[in-house]
Amino acid sequence: MDTDTDEWSHWVTLDDGPTDWVWREDAITELLAAHQHRSLFVAGCKSNQGIFYSQFHHVALLSAPADVLLARISARNNNPYGKSAEERDLILHHLAVVEPRLRATATIEIDASMPFTHVVQQLEQLT
Repeated sequence: MDTDTDEWSHWVTLDDGPTDWVWREDAITELLAAHQHRSLFVAGCKSNQGIFYSQFHHVALLSAPADVLLARISARNNNPYGKSAEERDLILHHLAVVEPRLRATATIEIDASMPFTHVVQQLEQLT
C-alpha cells in the first residue's frame, strides 16, 4: 500500500509553525487491523510512522546511493518531485539527516540499487 496519498496521509501544522505530511493515524490503524492475518507491504516515510512499528513484523529500509536516487528521479516522467535544484538539495539533506534515523529503527536494510526483481524477492522473503 502506497501511503503517500491523501487517503492515508495529510498535512498538519506543528506546534512550532512548520507543516508536516504525516500518516492519518485513524486510516493507518484501520488498514493494519484489516490485514492482521494477511501479508501487507506498507510504503511510506512519515514522521509519525514509529507509533505503528509494534504492529509490523518488519520495518525495511530501501536505500540507494545519492547518485542512483538522483538519476532515477531525473529519468522518471510520472512524478514532478525532485526536478528542481531545491528539491534535489532537500533529497540530499534527507539522505544525510533522515536516512540514518530510519536505518537505526529498521529491522532490515535492502539495497534498492539492485535490480527491481531482486528487491522484490528480498521483500517477499520477509513474509
